[in-house]
Amino acid sequence: MAGRGEPPEGPPESPAGGGEDEYRSLVFDESFVRAARLKEFSAQERMGDHAPAVRSLPGRRLRTGPRAAIALVLLIALAFGMAVYMGLRHPYEAPVGRRAEPLRSTVVPLAPQGAVPGGTAAALLAKSPAAHFGKGAAGINLPVIRRTDNFSDSQVATALTTVKDYLVASSLDPDVLSGASARPVELLLDPDQTAQFERSMNRPQDDGQHAATGWLVRFDPAKVALAGPDIRVRGTLSYTEEGSDTLEVVSDHTFTYTLRPVAAGPQPAGGASLFTVRRELHFRFDREDLRLHRLELRTSFVQAGPQACPADTTGALRPLLAGQHAVSRGPAGTDPYATGRPTAALCGTLAVSSPQSPAQSPSPAHPSSGAPPAPQSRP
Repeated sequence: MAGRGEPPEGPPESPAGGGEDEYRSLVFDESFVRAARLKEFSAQERMGDHAPAVRSLPGRRLRTGPRAAIALVLLIALAFGMAVYMGLRHPYEAPVGRRAEPLRSTVVPLAPQGAVPGGTAAALLAKSPAAHFGKGAAGINLPVIRRTDNFSDSQVATALTTVKDYLVASSLDPDVLSGASARPVELLLDPDQTAQFERSMNRPQDDGQHAATGWLVRFDPAKVALAGPDIRVRGTLSYTEEGSDTLEVVSDHTFTYTLRPVAAGPQPAGGASLFTVRRELHFRFDREDLRLHRLELRTSFVQAGPQACPADTTGALRPLLAGQHAVSRGPAGTDPYATGRPTAALCGTLAVSSPQSPAQSPSPAHPSSGAPPAPQSRP
C-alpha cells in the first residue's frame, strides 16, 4: 500500500541523470484529479471589463421607393440650375444687346466751273492743294489716344485703328476703287449692316440708304481708271463717348486721285486729271464691336468732283476727265479741300482753294443744321 504522500502507483522514478524534481513535493491524488472540472471561458468572459474595440452601429433601414427617386430628381435639377446660373454670371463682360442702325448717306456731286485741267499725274498733284498731303495710308493719322470714362486706352486705340482700316479698304484699295471687289469693306462692318451693304452693292438706289458710294469710293470701270498709284490724303479723326457702352469716332478726310479715260490703244501723256472726294463718316462701336474688330457706319456725307451736276452717283462716281465740261452747275461754290462744316446740297460747284490759303479751323454745326457736324481733334 502506498504511503500517504505517494501516488497509488508508487513513487515516480527519478529522471535520467538524477537530481531532485522541484515539483516532487506537490502531489495530486486520483480523487483530486477526477474531481477537477475543466471549464473554457467564452470570449466575452475572457474580455472581462474591457470595452470592445469595434462597436456595431445600430441597423439603418435603406431608403427605397418614391422618396429616394424624388430626392435624386431634385438633386439633378439643382445641379443643372447651378450650372446655368454660373454660365450666365460669368466674369466677362456681356455683349450689349443692341442692333446696329441702317446707314444714312448723302452723296453730293461737284461740277467744275470750266473745262477740267489735264496733264501728267505728277504735274497735276504738284500744282494742286494736295501737293503736301500724305501718300496713301500714311495720310490717315491717329490723334493722341487717351482713355475715356468708360473705355481704356487700348479700346480707344482699337476703335481708331479699325476706322483707319475701313478708310484704307474703302478709299485706297485698287480693287475696291475699280469695282472689282467690295469684300475688304464688308468684312469690317457689323453683321447687322451686311444685308444693307450687299443690297447697296447689287441694287444701288438714291434713297439715302442704299447708295454704294455712301459706303466706299468706286469709279465707273467702263470709263475711268487710276492714272497712277499715288493717292493723296489729308484729314482728321476724333472720338468721344456716346454712353457707358458706346464709343463714337468721326473721320473727315479728303482724297485726291489721278484718273485717266479707259480707251483702246496708247494713252496720251497729258491725259490725266484730278478727282477729289471728301468723306465725313460717323462710326459707332459697342464693346462687342471692339472685341471683334468691326464697326457700325452710322452716317456718310460725301462730296466728289469734278462730275456732271446732277449725276447718278448711287452705284459709282462718274468723273469728268481732262478737257470735259459740266452741262450744268450747282447752286453754290463748294471747296472739298476746305475744312469746317460741309455744305449739304444735292449738287454743288467745284471751287478749288489756293494752296496758300490757310486752312479753316473746324467748327461744329448748329444743332438745327441739316449738315453733319465736322469732327474736332482732341488734344
